[in-house]
Amino acid sequence: MTGTVYRSTGSWYEVKSHENQQFYNCRIKGKFRIQGIKSTNPVAVGDIVEFDIEQKGDEEVGIIHDIHDRENYIIRKSVNLSKQTHIIAANVDQVFLLVTLNNPPTYTSFIDRFLAAAQAYDIPVVLLFNKVDTYSDDQQEATIDLETGEEVTTMTELDQVRYLMFMYKSIGYECLAISAQTGKNIDQLKKLMKGKTSMFAGHSGAGKSSTANAIEPQLDLKTKIISEQHKQGQHTTTFAQMFDLELDGRLIDTPGIKGFGIVDMEPEEIGDYFKEIFALKQNCKFNNCLHVEEPKCAVKEAVENGEIFESRYQSYLSMITGEDDQHYRVDKYQN
Repeated sequence: MTGTVYRSTGSWYEVKSHENQQFYNCRIKGKFRIQGIKSTNPVAVGDIVEFDIEQKGDEEVGIIHDIHDRENYIIRKSVNLSKQTHIIAANVDQVFLLVTLNNPPTYTSFIDRFLAAAQAYDIPVVLLFNKVDTYSDDQQEATIDLETGEEVTTMTELDQVRYLMFMYKSIGYECLAISAQTGKNIDQLKKLMKGKTSMFAGHSGAGKSSTANAIEPQLDLKTKIISEQHKQGQHTTTFAQMFDLELDGRLIDTPGIKGFGIVDMEPEEIGDYFKEIFALKQNCKFNNCLHVEEPKCAVKEAVENGEIFESRYQSYLSMITGEDDQHYRVDKYQN
């Protein structure tokens, strides 16, 4: 039989048959490995697999013996096994990355790494700025910069969200401000998901499960409150799972991601996954320009002229040097 993997627990897989639309609990036959990929999970949610049915007493058990070629996948370094990788999901039409200003904070270094990984496989990403109902638009009191003596006014929380949306929209990414609690722009999100296989990603506590419930309440996915001590989310989804939606689409809900280690990217190709850097690289003096110390670099000139955002360039530098491979929660856009 042929089917699609809807759920993975590490050793067992829930597969929906294409022939009869029934679900089967399946396991992998022997040491099943995908050629060229050293992954902690050889089969991922979204994979299309071939499997046979075996009778184990009164129960039917599926045995996966083959996997179809993937159109794409989202992959990152494993948290505890730096030499191995983890495939989050495969064969997705689009990814929605949930971004929160605080509770928990989502920093641009994390966003940029995720966007680059998706760009490498031509997977469209929509940035969902969640919890906008909780942000303040009150202007904070001005302070004095002790070095310059100038008055400095801090952006309001909503101003920060507006700035981030402006930044990523100008690069070419679709952005949507939502609230899973109030329902703000949830109807617009549904339209984007219609007829497609979508994946939700983001930090624990960013509101992936809450947003899924807002889209389709009968899913009734578990949610947990933010830890007040650390302002970070608690893991509610422990494994990736796909759901069929009434709006004629499919949703892959994924565990919260603390960091995002890039995989199999050579320094000279990372710039190709930053849209604004890729657009300018042909204007550099050297064909193999890394946009770091080379003379007559069009990318560095664009950064200096304000045509490329400084935070994006800093994210790019951290990726080609590997300096931040274990430290993704760095706030760079504030400057």
